[in-house]
Amino acid sequence: MLNATSPRHPPPPSAPPRHAVPAAPPRGALLAGALLLLTAVVLGLILRGDGPPFFQGFDDRWMEGMNGSRQDAATDLAIVFDRLGGPLGQIITLAFAGCLCVYGRWRSAVFVFTSAAVTNMLVVLPLKSLADRPRPSDPWVLVNDGSFPSGQVSSAATLVVVVAVVVFPPRARLWWWLFGIVFVAAMMWSRTWLHAQWPSDTVAGALAGAGTGLLLWRAFAPLLDREAVRAAAGRLWD
Repeated sequence: MLNATSPRHPPPPSAPPRHAVPAAPPRGALLAGALLLLTAVVLGLILRGDGPPFFQGFDDRWMEGMNGSRQDAATDLAIVFDRLGGPLGQIITLAFAGCLCVYGRWRSAVFVFTSAAVTNMLVVLPLKSLADRPRPSDPWVLVNDGSFPSGQVSSAATLVVVVAVVVFPPRARLWWWLFGIVFVAAMMWSRTWLHAQWPSDTVAGALAGAGTGLLLWRAFAPLLDREAVRAAAGRLWD
């Protein structure tokens, strides 16, 4: 017979401890990511309509204020962001993924690499084809066809999300989010200062990049959770 003080059912097994990084996605990550990405798609569909979009007036007024010189300090700073958002930024992302692999964190490396690839190949390029928006006249840097959305801003926003997931523990993550907002905003400013894109293109890029990062964070959650459990047990290389 069972003792009167004994439980009728054994307690459920407790979840194994996990390391603080990589972080688990918040409960609303899937919904938030979908809404951000959907908003970018809707803006692209609006651009496909007849006539100028309702936000073209704002775009024109903003670009009128971007009236600096090609040789001033602001332009030099904007060009630095242009380099970071171009091929150099892709190299940095690949190097970052490689460093994660060196420390046995190949799951985080796959997440980082996949996020960068998906943002560029499966989100930005189709949206550029969908909107087919001309660039502002006389850009100050070399650009390709298709102004909407900003690929550089999209990549920056995605990078902010994935770095927050795989690098920073909870106490430091808030400061990284604040830095990330400033970094993405600076990238958005640089694209318009250089007359490379309309401000609405940069907004859509930020929405698409952040949305993609959140969706992939949720999709990779089981894999990242296994890494966090192994890291807590000191078994990353097993």
